[in-house]
Amino acid sequence: MLRYIARRLVLTVPLLIGISLISFLVIHAAPGGPVEMATDLNPKVTAEARERLRAYYGLDQPIHVQYVRWLGRMATLDFGQSFSRDGKQVSEKIGERIPVTLAINVLSMLLIFLVAIPIGVYSAVRKDSWFDRISTVVVFTGFAVPTFWLALLLMILFGVKLGWLPISGLVSLEYDSLGLAGKIWDRTSHLLLPVFVSAFGGLAGFSRYMRSNMLEVIRQDYIATARAKGLPERKVVFRHAMRNALLPFITILGLSVPGLLGGSVIFESIFAIPGLGQLFYQSVMSRDYPLIMGALVIGAFLTLIGNLLADVGYALADPRIRTE
Repeated sequence: MLRYIARRLVLTVPLLIGISLISFLVIHAAPGGPVEMATDLNPKVTAEARERLRAYYGLDQPIHVQYVRWLGRMATLDFGQSFSRDGKQVSEKIGERIPVTLAINVLSMLLIFLVAIPIGVYSAVRKDSWFDRISTVVVFTGFAVPTFWLALLLMILFGVKLGWLPISGLVSLEYDSLGLAGKIWDRTSHLLLPVFVSAFGGLAGFSRYMRSNMLEVIRQDYIATARAKGLPERKVVFRHAMRNALLPFITILGLSVPGLLGGSVIFESIFAIPGLGQLFYQSVMSRDYPLIMGALVIGAFLTLIGNLLADVGYALADPRIRTE
């Protein structure tokens, strides 16, 4: 197992280089640039000033020279300096934002795992029951509802109409004056809507995946044999059937990491959460190339690690893979 993990980690290096190369070429091919974004609205800026700014950013060099220089800095974990007015290092700006995004995505994954599995298992065991039919309608509704629209509806209902939950930020203005219990509830109330919105689409999809996997497993001969031996139904379902039904579920859960990270751009912008998704959106709008590349590389690395964890979980759930 350790040799397998080490081999996968080594393979992430060429994958990251390939992802970074494609991303670098795409963002430089997009219309507009940091110089244009910074100077187009100022009629007093001359052509000579624009050229000096391009030279300062290093954009006057050929594209392959710019990439090689960026790659050399990235090899030392130096993502360069942001083109924004604050002039901070990219690693510093990402380091301030990434814990928020990771926390929300981890909570979303836990919510998906804890809710989708029981719903899928019960729907499969009680196939064609009222619970199965109602959950099917809810699931297809979840597939159809756009994330941004759901977020706006929840903000209007719980934030504006009822006033139960805050609709923006991570903490309230009076956070520092609250006690320990008040601070915990304040952070929790700010995270409830973003976490639910982030997990909603996954809950719909993964409950269906779990249901279909369970329906396939409980039709197998070894499940009929276990029942014929007189094993309790609870033991047959949860110990024998569910464990095998989890194998495809774990793989799909690992592959969903890119979707969760990509969804962070949407709900962090809507809820004004200072996370990596919001930072990435702002960097794209301002054509901050070093910050865009830093966020993309970090996101790609987290995606590869998520896939690796899914493979490890697959091996832990299936003894045959560990033996191989």
